[in-house]
Amino acid sequence: MEFTGSQTIAASREQVWQGLNDAAVLQECIPGCEAFTAENEDQYKAVVVASVGPVKARFKGTLELSGRDAPNGYRLVGQGEGGIAGFGKMTATVTLADAEDGTLLTYVAEAQVGGKLAQIGSRLVTSVANKLAAEFFKRFNATLSAASEAAAE
Repeated sequence: MEFTGSQTIAASREQVWQGLNDAAVLQECIPGCEAFTAENEDQYKAVVVASVGPVKARFKGTLELSGRDAPNGYRLVGQGEGGIAGFGKMTATVTLADAEDGTLLTYVAEAQVGGKLAQIGSRLVTSVANKLAAEFFKRFNATLSAASEAAAE
C-alpha cells in the first residue's frame, strides 16, 4: 500500500531538517511511541503501540535513515514486529523545499504488513497507516512551528 502527503511547516528548512534528525523530536511526534533511541547516527530502535481494528500490539523495531541530502531530504526504512499481531515494514522518501510560509515537507511511503494485520484487510490497514502518518506530521508541524516562533521572539 502506498500513501503520500505534504505539510507546510512554519520553520526554516534547516530547522525542519534538524527536527527530522532529532530522536527526541521524533519520539514526541510518533503516535503511540514508548521508546525511541539512537543506535548510531543513521539507525534508531523504537517501541510503538498501535491499534488496527481489533488488533492492538506493541511493535519493537528499527528505523534506518539513508540517502541524506541535508537539508533537502532522506529515505527511511522501518520495520517492526508485533508478536502474534504480525509485522509491518515501511519505506518512505521525505523531501523538503522552501515555501512562502516556511518549508514544504512532502513524503511518499510504501508499507507492507503480515500476520493478523494482513488478515484485517488492506482498506482498514491503509486507513490506519494514513491516519498515523497524518498524526505524526501534524505533531511534527506543531512542534517545529512552536519552536520556530519561540526562537523568533
